[in-house]
Amino acid sequence: MRKPSPGELWTLNFEMTMGVMAEVEPEVRELGLEMKEFFLLGKLDDHPYPADLARALITPKPTITFMVKRLEAAGFVKRQTEADDLRRFRLTLTPSGRKTMEATRAILDEAFGRRLARLSAGERAELLRILVLLAEKHADPC
Repeated sequence: MRKPSPGELWTLNFEMTMGVMAEVEPEVRELGLEMKEFFLLGKLDDHPYPADLARALITPKPTITFMVKRLEAAGFVKRQTEADDLRRFRLTLTPSGRKTMEATRAILDEAFGRRLARLSAGERAELLRILVLLAEKHADPC
């Protein structure tokens, strides 16, 4: 078996991820959410400020502003000014936003689960081990 290049592996991973997202997109839209907005909601607890969200999502600040305004209008996000700096505001998920985020996560879990069902239990365990290894920011090359 030939050794695949890093680019091939990256591309396959990206195509699989995009395929799952494309598969669930219509169902997610029925919940009133775009896929990019789902990822924003998922980062909100750890990154409650728009500039932090932009860095975490590797997304331009104007795009974050646009998504936040839409999510706020939809009732998924609440904006609160900071008492010590009225120019800065913190974002929080509303109960409706959290419910929608969790419903979207369940939809994604089900779709990805169908892909994972193609693997044996051993292959899934090996995939988990490999993904954990790859997710480490500073792995020892030895």
